[in-house]
Amino acid sequence: MKRPYDTVKRVLDVVLAATGLLLATPVLAAVALAVLVTMGRPVLFRQARPGRHGRLFHLVKFRSMTVGGEAGAPVNDGARLTPFGRWLRTTSLDELPQLWNVLRGEMSLVGPRPLLPSYLPRYTREQLRRHDVRPGITGLQQAYGRNALSWEERFALDVRYVRHRSFALDLRIVLRTVRIVLRREGITAPGVATAREYLGPPALATAVGGRGSAEGGR
Repeated sequence: MKRPYDTVKRVLDVVLAATGLLLATPVLAAVALAVLVTMGRPVLFRQARPGRHGRLFHLVKFRSMTVGGEAGAPVNDGARLTPFGRWLRTTSLDELPQLWNVLRGEMSLVGPRPLLPSYLPRYTREQLRRHDVRPGITGLQQAYGRNALSWEERFALDVRYVRHRSFALDLRIVLRTVRIVLRREGITAPGVATAREYLGPPALATAVGGRGSAEGGR
């Protein structure tokens, strides 16, 4: 049964996302042009992500990496992330196109971040609860540490949000997110360009092995 909160939140998402896209049109155009000049086409990065109840949708953001690494070199985040792309990520301007995902009903302004489909079978039953709601452009983990947190800490915050979501909590998350973005805190995990791959609980992680994330893993 749908809660009144969920209905009102969806209305607010539509109104705020539409308003944001309209007001941000000059910024979107400027960033798109800069991406085109510095990295070429495509301007937008599209990747399948699991949304509410694990249903896949295509998340969009401004591209921040080259299409491939140097010839003969390992392809990784650090090698592919361009100077302008790094700036886009530190300012979070690469996330602006996701307002379109919000408008389409695939995302919300606030909720657990949509991660990679390959993570789905690695979640514990408790961690899977993060998919009980629409994923968000920002969420509790973004407001309280972002990529500086361990995966266990991040998923615990996601589940906490699902359990205790409210307009008061959403507002607090948005305000803290603004502060963190302005301070450029928690953008990367130690030792990688963005975030390490989630390998699952310890027993599964040992079997899978670790590496850096692909673009958009954050």
